[in-house]
Amino acid sequence: MLLEQTLTKIGPLDEVAMEKAQQRLDNLTKPYGALGVLEELAKQMAGITGDPLPKIKDKVVVVMAGDHGVVEEGVSACPKEVTRQMVANFINGGAGINVLARHEGVRVVVVDIGVDADIDNPSVISRKVKRGSDNMAKGPAMSREEAVRAIEVGIEIATEFINQGVNLLATGEMGIGNTTPSSAILAVFGGFEPRMVTGRGTGISDDTLSRKVEVIAKALELNKPNREDALDVLTKVGGLEIAGLAGVILGAAANRVPVVIDGFISSAAALVASRLKPESLNYMIASHASMEAGHRLMMEVLGLKPMLHLEMRLGEGTGAVLGMGMVEAASKIINEMATFDEAGVAEQYE
Repeated sequence: MLLEQTLTKIGPLDEVAMEKAQQRLDNLTKPYGALGVLEELAKQMAGITGDPLPKIKDKVVVVMAGDHGVVEEGVSACPKEVTRQMVANFINGGAGINVLARHEGVRVVVVDIGVDADIDNPSVISRKVKRGSDNMAKGPAMSREEAVRAIEVGIEIATEFINQGVNLLATGEMGIGNTTPSSAILAVFGGFEPRMVTGRGTGISDDTLSRKVEVIAKALELNKPNREDALDVLTKVGGLEIAGLAGVILGAAANRVPVVIDGFISSAAALVASRLKPESLNYMIASHASMEAGHRLMMEVLGLKPMLHLEMRLGEGTGAVLGMGMVEAASKIINEMATFDEAGVAEQYE
């Protein structure tokens, strides 16, 4: 099975490459550690790729799109039709992710993994597992087989682009209602009460927020997801695009390619990936701190530290593509900045 094969390929970081990268970083013309997170990123990329001088060649953000049956419970300010409409917006280049991706020189790849509509456009990769997840307030969001298939779609997409030369990936998503399963996933893995991890998503009212918390609590009580079994959690209270993004993360890790994680929904996918293979965390880079309630807790559970604090909560991969710019900057620092010897500077300075 592709998922099992992928998990076995994910190993530790390359310590030798990291040591060599650290040696160069320590000898660049700057005070020791003066570039902070950029130095940490350069060292991490060395460990991921096995190259002490990691270079970014081609960047892609994978935007997984899928609908959610739980929307019928009134948990979102938007109807599910907006998912399909936003996919069209992505295709036409008019969404936030398109603007920021153009700014950062990143290709946007849109994948229909579970939109509840027929999308016939060559600009969209059609890998539909089913037409939206089922209503988790009435039963499991999907079958275990569907969850595995959705993860494997993500693995296949990541591997395909990596084989084409892409060496930096980012996660993005579109799916009306997807903060609800993301909150449920965090509640399970983190052991939190739903009210602690549930936010306003698309900007819902106080009454709708209370309803959303109740729906998540009901879904958890009804389905009883097993926190020791990541696939069971994904099956019971997950989403198809969340599963697909977990696959993208695992596929990147298996191929020793760094993957930049976006906000709340992408971080839920990262949680799933990390529970399927803890070593996959070594290959993840947290882009930004989302304003969505629960994201800070999500980062704490994952043990990741976001680079950017921009008060964003759009999703789509918008924070991740900005984070890609930081990753590329780190790569350029270690490759292009002179050492003391190269610059003819006599000694390090404080």
